[in-house]
Amino acid sequence: MTTSRNRELAKLLARIADMYEFLGGDTNRFRALAYRKAAQVIENLPEDIASYIEKHDLQKVHGIGQKTIEKIREFLKTGTIKKYEELRKQVPEALIPLMDVPGLGPKTLRQLYEAFHIQTEDDLIHILKSGKVYQLKGFGPKKVQKILHGLELRATLTQRMLYWEALTLARTLLQTLQDRIGTLIQKSAYAGSLRRGKETIGDIDLLISASPQHHTTIIQAFTQLPDVKEVLAAGETKASVLVGDNRRQVDLRLIQPHQWGAALMYFTGSKNHNVRLRELARAHGWKLNEYGLFDEASNKRLAGTTEEEVFAQLNMQWIPPEMREDQGEIELALNHQIPKLVSIQDIRGDMQSHSTWSDGSLSILEMADYVLKHFPHYEYLVLTDHSQAVRIAGGLSPEQFRQQKEEIQKVNAELGRDFVKAGAEVDILPNGQLDLPNELLKELDFVIASIHSHFQRDNTDRIIQACLNPYVHAIGHPTGRLLGTREPYPLNMEQIIEVCAQTGTALEINGQPDRMDLNDQYARWAREAGVPLILSTDAHYSSNFHYMEIAVVIARRAWCTPQHILNTRPWQEITLWKQEKASKTQTYKTKRHF
Repeated sequence: MTTSRNRELAKLLARIADMYEFLGGDTNRFRALAYRKAAQVIENLPEDIASYIEKHDLQKVHGIGQKTIEKIREFLKTGTIKKYEELRKQVPEALIPLMDVPGLGPKTLRQLYEAFHIQTEDDLIHILKSGKVYQLKGFGPKKVQKILHGLELRATLTQRMLYWEALTLARTLLQTLQDRIGTLIQKSAYAGSLRRGKETIGDIDLLISASPQHHTTIIQAFTQLPDVKEVLAAGETKASVLVGDNRRQVDLRLIQPHQWGAALMYFTGSKNHNVRLRELARAHGWKLNEYGLFDEASNKRLAGTTEEEVFAQLNMQWIPPEMREDQGEIELALNHQIPKLVSIQDIRGDMQSHSTWSDGSLSILEMADYVLKHFPHYEYLVLTDHSQAVRIAGGLSPEQFRQQKEEIQKVNAELGRDFVKAGAEVDILPNGQLDLPNELLKELDFVIASIHSHFQRDNTDRIIQACLNPYVHAIGHPTGRLLGTREPYPLNMEQIIEVCAQTGTALEINGQPDRMDLNDQYARWAREAGVPLILSTDAHYSSNFHYMEIAVVIARRAWCTPQHILNTRPWQEITLWKQEKASKTQTYKTKRHF
């Protein structure tokens, strides 16, 4: 997993890339591409950047050149980069993050800056709403509305964190406290919407169980953590701080050991779920709060040390946190029918990944070595590099896919096992046709079909066309959304799920932090319709393989068991499933006269 120093350096290099893009010109554009590539590589390195410098290993890392290595050495020595400081004087820094807003980009933003001397986001919004911008070439009401809507989308992630950002931050803070004062801590956990696996998080709730005599020391240690920028409140049993450059709020609550289970339940929520639990307690003449479960009349404590203890006292099964949304889980728990949800241990392989053959950062062998080291229970890794239409990602021609298949065979021979599977992420073209011929697709082990263009139109027909191909096994990131950046393209998801059920086509739950696509609602619809799901990381860097945890959380929020997930099966069963898929597709096409 990446370190905080790697993230800091990557952020600095990405900011340099942004500023070069803003300044414009072909030379600066190529510089921007180089810096952005280096930023992505460094952010995803599994070890601290200093260790690579010490071992002279950076020269071997794809995407890191000698000039970048010099900049890294400068950063490690001084904490900054001279080139960054020089560029800051040429570009209003407040405008740099706005380049990611749909409809803007560096060229458009520079045009607005030069015409109206804007310096801040507020200046930009004022100009857009005033109508003055219409005097510029290329600016009409439709474009202005798109930019304003993009700014609104961006604001949602200014106020909230993506799940993975919040999870990483929560774990880092708890681990740092454990390293510093671990002997005082009995138990620790994150709670709230983060523990339930929501896709965006407001404030992070941390809980620590400890003896009361240690509470003051723990509060002091928490408020003095290195990344704390401001202390909002600090009392005897709770504290609130702002952490990191984005000033994310983190709340800590200290719990006595005998109250741990009740407090963890209470602060995990959701609100409606907790209300239902309290109603059940009252029906027995009890009261349930963050301190425990008590008899109302005598105030005798009945349970609270563990969550399991409280649920058992209420004559219920323990409910996984991801299910605690008051969507029927209470009734299932009362009837002891909570399913065994899928877990990371159930996953037998990753179904989408990218190598240096297209836009990934690792060779096929490096990918396999990393996965086998960090996920030793995996039985396969599906390589799905892009097809030729995605030029920006270095998409492959049919001949290149065949050459790649030969390399995969050599890698598997070196590994001594049939581990890497030859696949493709084939583009669904605007007319619904696929970017690769069937002659090639049927040679591959697994085919994912995805949309990478024409996001404004209704793409239901394109996806359905792909489902009708017997050699397409799954639809990748089906809604095309990017959280905080791009909304889903228009789709009739009910119709797509119906066709997937009839043709046997799987739908992907993509674990990329800004995708989380399918979301939990659509994944639940798919599960209920009998559509198989695949869990993938869409990995382009080694650290991306850990995004499987995100995909699993989405599946758990959709109440999926291992039986609902295709890649919980051994490859032999997937091979049989592919044959069934082809048969179902042909039957459906015959029935519908396609």
